[in-house]
Amino acid sequence: MKSRGRIVAFLLLLVIFAGTISSTANGILKDINLGLDLQGGFEVLYELEPLDGGTGEISETTVTDTVEALNNRINVLGVSEPVIQAEQDNRIRVQLPGVEDQAAARELLATEANLTFRDVNDEVMLDGTDLVEGGAQAAFGQNGQPIVTLQLKDPDKFAQVTEELSTRPFGQNLLVIWLDFEEGVDSYEAEMMKADPKFVSAPQVSQRIASSNVEITGVFTSDETRNLAGVLNAGALPVKLTEIFSTSVGAQFGEQALEMTILAGIIGIAVVLLFMLFYYRLPGLVAVVTLSVFIYLILLVFELINGVLTLPGIAAIVLGVGMAVDANIITYERIKEELRVGRTIKDAFRIGAKNSFSAILDANVTSLLAAAVLFYYGTSSVKGFATTLIISILASFITAVWGSRLLLGLLVNSGMFDNKPFLFGVSKKRVHAPDENMDTLDLSTPFDKIDFVGKRKPFYILSVALLAAGIAMLSIFQLNLGIDFSSGTRVEVMTDGPLSADEVKATIESAGYDTDDIVISGDNSNIAVLRYVEDFTQQEIAELKSTFIEEFGVEPSVSTVSPTVGRELAQNAIYALAIAALGIIIYVAFRFEWRFGVSAIVALLHDAFFMIAIFSILRLEVDITFIAAVLTIVGYSINDTIVTFDRIRENMNRTGIIESEAQLADIVNKSLRQTLVRSVITVLTVVFVVVSLIIFGAPSIQNFSIALLIGLVAGTYSSIFIAAQLWFDLKRKQLFKKGTIDVAAEKKQWGSDEPVV
Repeated sequence: MKSRGRIVAFLLLLVIFAGTISSTANGILKDINLGLDLQGGFEVLYELEPLDGGTGEISETTVTDTVEALNNRINVLGVSEPVIQAEQDNRIRVQLPGVEDQAAARELLATEANLTFRDVNDEVMLDGTDLVEGGAQAAFGQNGQPIVTLQLKDPDKFAQVTEELSTRPFGQNLLVIWLDFEEGVDSYEAEMMKADPKFVSAPQVSQRIASSNVEITGVFTSDETRNLAGVLNAGALPVKLTEIFSTSVGAQFGEQALEMTILAGIIGIAVVLLFMLFYYRLPGLVAVVTLSVFIYLILLVFELINGVLTLPGIAAIVLGVGMAVDANIITYERIKEELRVGRTIKDAFRIGAKNSFSAILDANVTSLLAAAVLFYYGTSSVKGFATTLIISILASFITAVWGSRLLLGLLVNSGMFDNKPFLFGVSKKRVHAPDENMDTLDLSTPFDKIDFVGKRKPFYILSVALLAAGIAMLSIFQLNLGIDFSSGTRVEVMTDGPLSADEVKATIESAGYDTDDIVISGDNSNIAVLRYVEDFTQQEIAELKSTFIEEFGVEPSVSTVSPTVGRELAQNAIYALAIAALGIIIYVAFRFEWRFGVSAIVALLHDAFFMIAIFSILRLEVDITFIAAVLTIVGYSINDTIVTFDRIRENMNRTGIIESEAQLADIVNKSLRQTLVRSVITVLTVVFVVVSLIIFGAPSIQNFSIALLIGLVAGTYSSIFIAAQLWFDLKRKQLFKKGTIDVAAEKKQWGSDEPVV
């Protein structure tokens, strides 16, 4: 019986989805906050220290007061979406996307704003406590020059100070105005001969002034007087701020990165959708719809949580599409199997959807574990990547498990597609008659001639040989550690025309910032990357930027990492990998059995080390995004392995009693053959996306994308040729010990094979 109502409901849902997305997507995209790497700006991590070299502890109240003072200062800059976060007990991270004058902003933030009025002998005459709070204003003097006006609490005190100074000889009658004077370090005598002295100004006092208004004059711009007034009104900081990590991105880098990565995403996703449509046909059409909704949901959630979208975040969305399609592939391959044994379209859909749920659930939970660990231990853009990945995993579960089944169910249960298996990607020649009573275990596959278990030793030997070669190469070449782990400074400049290493070297030598570590890249050799072992100060960064702006007309991106932060990032990376592995082995042992968990972790370590060895041989830079790639592959590889393990568990349950090694080997071989098509198709769809990111994406995520590609190849290899075979060897020992394996008795350890859908 055919029901046109279900088709109408399907089409109505499509209209609703299309109408909702088309009418709201534009507004959502405009409201999403872009990170520093997509619009320029800077990020700095401050460590808080007591003033005047004190040794006291930094209290929670002090941190809160400092955050509030920084917020007030940022308001002066007019930055629309600043991010200020307290970290640990004595650190504050500040992110200012879109700020144009980064040098002025950094100076404004780090200035303690302890205002003092001193004589030429550096004796204090007045200080900030003598001023009216909030009384500083940017104004213009009699000659139209920018000035700052202050209000004094006690004009008589100012009259006494000016009267005393007016009696001193010429050159000694100066009222020197300082911000953040350092006792024992600063002096008027040392600064007066400099072209750019540290004190704000030093006006002469020739008469007694009985006024509550004070003018600060100097060679100021309007912006500088506005910033100075703002910092004075915001109040002095209760602590000293020391930069231990910073990164700045020029606006041109952000704009180009955004355009390139979006283009790469569109191309990669388009290829995936076309492949799904071609290979799975009617279910592929449903996948196209649900994947479109999936992308929309991610962006919607990002807007609702006021998230910040970074360059790795966009990569995570694009990668998420490749991973989200996996849930569809698992279900669709199950449906195809049921169709091949002679079931009706409706029965094949019902049973296939039911049997695929367990594998999808376990695969998503293990991927979620890796993403959660990455979020906890990640910093900055890596945390943004992890956030996007977590949202992607949850959204893919909703769209692929619930949404895909709802839409496909409407089509299947309409009866319009009965007896048309070709619309589900199954040729009629491959469909067995119902009276043959075929089981999915008996279905032929393109891989029936491959003895995965019998040939396991050559694969073990190959892996051991590759890992041994990797260890040898790693000991020779070591890793090309980026500044995230080695500490130091990284400078990247992008120009309109080609650059040469000699040209760049000559420029930095003249400025006193020489280095031999210069790499020229880009399609037109228009990108230069310089590395220094020193972590530059705020002043050095400003000088270096000025040099590049003067010589090349563009502002470079600069990142600095102190040795302390470098060590912490390295430790956190190790912790992240260890905890992710531990969490996965516990979950897999709980859902399956401990042998599955051990096999999965050995395979994951194989994949992670393979990625590290290849990066060492190719001399690719290892930075914090490499760790993100490793953990992503950990989640992806375990995803692939879990699907195979789930099929092994299911086939063992069907067998009941296992009495011989050959019987156990047959179960593993059949399980691998059944899931191999799914593994190949899944990795292919993700490879489409990753290759698109490598070819068309921004240079700043190219190493990240290469790491993903290497990991995908290694992960697929280990899932097919290592993990299941390791489990077989462990299980074989149990069989030798017991003589037989009663699967029903072990079923409680593995969890039910009849999941509730």
